[in-house]
Amino acid sequence: MSRTGSHRLGVAAVLVAAALMPVTAPVANAVSTANAEGVHAGKGLSATIRYTRYGIPHIVARDYVGLGFGTGYAAAKDNVCLLAQGVVTVRGERSRYFGPEAAPDQSLSSATSNLASDLFFTEVNQSRAVERLLERPAPYGPSREVRELSRGWAAGYNKFLREGKITDPACKGAPWLRPITEFDVHKRGYAMAMLGGSGLVIDQMAAAKPPTGAVQAAPDAEKIAEAVRGLKADADMGSNAIAVGKGASANGRGLLLGNPHYPWHTGRRFWQMQQTIPGKLDVSGGALLGSVSVSIGHNSTFAWSHTVATGTPFSLTQLQLVPGDPTSYLVDGRPEKMTQRRVTVQAKQPDGSVRAVTGTQWRTRYGPVVTSVSSVQLPWTASNAFAFNDPNASNLRIADTSFELGRARTTDDALRALKRTQGLPWVNTIAADSRGNALFTQFQVLPNITDEFADRCNTPLGKAVFASSGAAILDGSKSSCTPGKAPGALQPGILSPDRYPVLNRPDYVTNSNDSYWLTNPEQPLEGFDRILGTERTTRSLRTRSGLVAVEDRLRKGRFTRESMQELVFANRNHAGELAAEDTAAMCRQMNLGEPCEVLAGWDRTANVDSKGALLFDRYWRKAARASDLWRVPFNASDPVHTPRDLNTASPTVRKALTDAIAELRESGIPLDAPLGEHQYVTRNGERIPIGGGTEAQGVLNKIEATWTPGKGYTEVQHGSSYVQVVTFGRGRCPDARTLLTYSQSADRTSPHYADQTRLFSKNQWVRVPFCADDIRRDPALKVVHLR
Repeated sequence: MSRTGSHRLGVAAVLVAAALMPVTAPVANAVSTANAEGVHAGKGLSATIRYTRYGIPHIVARDYVGLGFGTGYAAAKDNVCLLAQGVVTVRGERSRYFGPEAAPDQSLSSATSNLASDLFFTEVNQSRAVERLLERPAPYGPSREVRELSRGWAAGYNKFLREGKITDPACKGAPWLRPITEFDVHKRGYAMAMLGGSGLVIDQMAAAKPPTGAVQAAPDAEKIAEAVRGLKADADMGSNAIAVGKGASANGRGLLLGNPHYPWHTGRRFWQMQQTIPGKLDVSGGALLGSVSVSIGHNSTFAWSHTVATGTPFSLTQLQLVPGDPTSYLVDGRPEKMTQRRVTVQAKQPDGSVRAVTGTQWRTRYGPVVTSVSSVQLPWTASNAFAFNDPNASNLRIADTSFELGRARTTDDALRALKRTQGLPWVNTIAADSRGNALFTQFQVLPNITDEFADRCNTPLGKAVFASSGAAILDGSKSSCTPGKAPGALQPGILSPDRYPVLNRPDYVTNSNDSYWLTNPEQPLEGFDRILGTERTTRSLRTRSGLVAVEDRLRKGRFTRESMQELVFANRNHAGELAAEDTAAMCRQMNLGEPCEVLAGWDRTANVDSKGALLFDRYWRKAARASDLWRVPFNASDPVHTPRDLNTASPTVRKALTDAIAELRESGIPLDAPLGEHQYVTRNGERIPIGGGTEAQGVLNKIEATWTPGKGYTEVQHGSSYVQVVTFGRGRCPDARTLLTYSQSADRTSPHYADQTRLFSKNQWVRVPFCADDIRRDPALKVVHLR
């Protein structure tokens, strides 16, 4: 028997054994079952983990299985409970352990109930979607290196379980803390790929049912477009990235800022590491939890980051149903029957018992039937229904893309890797190298819907929705309106790699989650398909803030690592820069007294010691909703500086100010209170002030926090996460500073639960050693040998 065939039988044996285990099996017994399978138990594997300050692991192994082994072990040591929650999710077992009505943490989907999540992931498992993708050779399926990393990762995770050193009260002794296989590792990556597509409509799939006879209103195009835009925003992800080239850096080499904005409390968080196989791989950075390789990072000559892209990674298809049969639809005049998939999951009842619960999903050749997008109904009537198409449901290449970026030496290598692997589902790539190149590109997995195809195949409803949101609603009655194979594409139905924007610049490129259009205002990118994003449209205040900050810096001189660090944590409030002076004048005109002087004296930042920042924050959140906010409208010829000039005559703006003043006074919060006194997190009883500001204020250091009346912003929900500034000198050791804002571990008993959060509060950074000599000299060095 071949090595591959033998391995598959081994995996199957573990899966069967796990399935037969009683729900309450203790961890020790569960792990002993996995011990029968050498690779998943770690038999014969080895790695060395060198921990430096702030608990950052530098993992060294002689091969990729060993590297995965060390990575899985170290990841579990810091975040085993979050990782185990993800395993329960992808196995479709949340209802079994936590009850069907409870809500998942939304780290692997936007499902709002455990039952909806389980029905989706159980159907994925029963369809063997991941297994079929694993059967494909690279580059269509995972490479040998990624398979070995995944195999080792599972073994390292299981070794940590077997050692019985779990201290995190969130899962210590929990019956759902069980050993895993490499399939679980791949399934997590598969779920991550679908976050921007199928993962957004899991509730809607579960709710889809044939019509019962009630007449429903026809869908409204503008409401659907608004819902699609909101659906993409619901993913709670964003980012800033700036790559500087030799024409704008002080040392003539590349320099990179990566500043992703991600959730702080769920399993969709970053974890920092370095992975080394001497002579083959040496890469450092942040990995999305559960990933087998670095997601955003650098090696000795190349650094990269990602920003959430504006491309719409899904489409809808409008079905023309067969008269009298709402579960059949017409394609080229011939009826096709929908597939009814009944899915059964085990669900914990209020009395503690477990019983089977069955749901139904309806599938078509175009994808599953959905009956809404966000809160907007797409009614399944006697004549029409809507199917959801997600090309990332056939994408298991995301790990290979990250792995190959970690091996790239230059931006040219990175472009080749992106084209070769085609695995990024919902992000742009911004990169710099030691030769002084700066790169932006939007290579991501999108439906193969060019503007010409959209014109030909969108339904009348789809034409209106596509223009304003980028989401197509295709005519399902024509087989020719199924997105087909594009030149150079690895899978049918995705856009050709030659149709994506790419920009190389000697000065800089930047992105803050608007489209590619103003990557550099000196060279606007235009003429691309609508599905990729918009052109010549208003940019967000955060995009404008970043562009203004870059230009301000360059007027003073070229970028250094230090000046880039200052830029991202300067906490410039661009809304304040544009509107605070006019607001103070309006306030005086309204004879409001004290708040006028507070706003006039405010330093226009969101630093922890900034007085007036909180008042402006509460005011601007309300004022920004005004349809008549600005007196000077957007001008595509001056997109960085328009719209501008606050409309102080707007009733909405005036009421926003009086409401904000009243809100703070009713809460007993002084109008001139320093921001950090009322924007903070609490870790093990310690209050830690947090700087930064919300999206609407155009603060690069984005922080979205929970407002508690009477107290302020008492917990960060999402925002700045793994932040890195990287440049290169003449030697082989890169010059990097990093910060993981919420720290390495979610375990409140860990010494690395809040240590970097304290640094973030003070705008301080970590100098993470990269070269072996620097690692050996680290004052906190601790070496662990895994066997």
